[in-house]
Amino acid sequence: MRLGGRMQAAAEVLADLGARHRPVPDALRDWGVSHRFAGSGDRAAISNLVLDALRMKASHAWLMDGDAPIDLVTAVLLRQWGYRPEALAGELDGDRFAPETKSVPDLAALMGRDLASAPDHVQADIPEWTVPHFQAAFGGNWIAEAQALAGRAPLDLRVNTLKADRAKVLRGLKAPGAHETALAPAGIRVPAPDGARRQAAATSEVAFAKGFFEVQDEGSQLAALLTGAKPGEQVLDYCAGGGGKTLAMAASMENSGQIHAYDSDRRRLAPMVERLKRAGVRNVQLLEDAESLAPLEGRMDRVLIDAPCTGTGTWRRRPDAKWRLTPDNLEKRMADQDQVLDKASVYVKPGGSLAYVTCSVLPDENTDRTRAFLDRYPDFEPLDAAEIWRDAVSGEVDAPLAGEGQGLLLSPARTGTDGFFFALFRRRG
Repeated sequence: MRLGGRMQAAAEVLADLGARHRPVPDALRDWGVSHRFAGSGDRAAISNLVLDALRMKASHAWLMDGDAPIDLVTAVLLRQWGYRPEALAGELDGDRFAPETKSVPDLAALMGRDLASAPDHVQADIPEWTVPHFQAAFGGNWIAEAQALAGRAPLDLRVNTLKADRAKVLRGLKAPGAHETALAPAGIRVPAPDGARRQAAATSEVAFAKGFFEVQDEGSQLAALLTGAKPGEQVLDYCAGGGGKTLAMAASMENSGQIHAYDSDRRRLAPMVERLKRAGVRNVQLLEDAESLAPLEGRMDRVLIDAPCTGTGTWRRRPDAKWRLTPDNLEKRMADQDQVLDKASVYVKPGGSLAYVTCSVLPDENTDRTRAFLDRYPDFEPLDAAEIWRDAVSGEVDAPLAGEGQGLLLSPARTGTDGFFFALFRRRG
C-alpha cells in the first residue's frame, strides 16, 4: 500500500472507534480481517497512525480546525512523522486510494498556528475534566507531564535473574538500540520506533522462549522491587493478574520462600501458569478462590496490592482509554481501591508491610486513598518513601515523591517510565 491507502485505512479505523467506542486492537483486527491484502508493514503503519492520532487527538484537532478522522491522520504526518505539506501533497499525487485532504496553503497556515494560545487541556492532550486532577498531582509542571503521556512508549524488558544476567541478554538481543534501563537493575529498554516502523518483536526471540526475560515496563519493575520481597519470606500478591510483578518478586527472592498469587478474577491467573514454567519459578502458589486466602490471615511478611485503577499512567500505550475515561469511572475505581485495601490488609502480620501500587497518576486514586486507609487503620504506619527509593533503586535520580511526600509518583517526564504510584506501610507491633 502507498501512503494514501494507509491514511485512508487509518481514517476508517478512527471512524469505527468513534462510532462503536471499542478498544483499538479490536478495530484494527477487524480492519485486517476485511483487508487481507495488507502486508505486515502496512498494518504496522496503520496501527501507528491510529495510535499517534489518539495520543495527540485534542491538539491535532485544534490545529487542524477540525476533528474528522482524516484531519487527525494528516496532523500525525505533519506534526509527528516529519512531513511538510508540500512533500505530503507530492506523495499523495496520483494515488487513487488517497483520501481528500486540505490544500497545501491551508495546511501550512494551520500548522503555523500557535498551540500556546489553545486551552490548557488542548495543549496537554487530556480530557478537560481531568485538568484539576493533573494540577493536583504535578503542580505547575502538569502540562509537560501530560504531554509526556502523549508520546510513544519504549519496549521494556526485565531480565529473569534466575536464568540469565543483563549482559547476556543484551548480547543476544536483535532489537535495535537496546540498552540498560536507567533505574531498574534488571531492565533493558528498546526505544520506540519512529513513523511507520513497528516495534521489535522481542517475544519472538529464542531468549524469551528460554525464559531469559519478560516484557515489563520499567515502572512496573521498580514497583515490584520497591515492595522489598526477600528470600525466605511469605508474600501475598493480592491482585496478581497475569503475574508480571509476581515473577519479578520471585526472582528477587531467588526462588526461596513463598509467593501466594491471588486475583478476584481467577481467569486472569491462567497465563501465569506458562509464564512461571518458562521462567523456572518454583516458589509461587496460585490461589484460585477467596477461601484459599483464609489460612494466610495475619501471617504474611509482605502483601502487594496492584490495585484496579483508571490506568492514566499507561496512556502512552492505550491512548484510546484516555478519551473514554469519565468521572464515573474514577469514582468506581476509588471505591474498588478502598475495598481492596480493606480486604488485603488483614493478611499482613505484625511488623509486616503492605505495598499499594496503581498505574494511575491521579491523586484521587493514590495519596487520597492511602490517607483514607491510614485513617481507617491506625495500626498501619507509612514508611519513608525517599528512603525506600534510595535503598532499592540504582542511579542518581532523586526520589519522585508524590504530594506531601506520601509515596512515590513515577511518570514518563519524571522517571522515563509509565505512570505508577507506590506507597509502603508497616503494621505496627
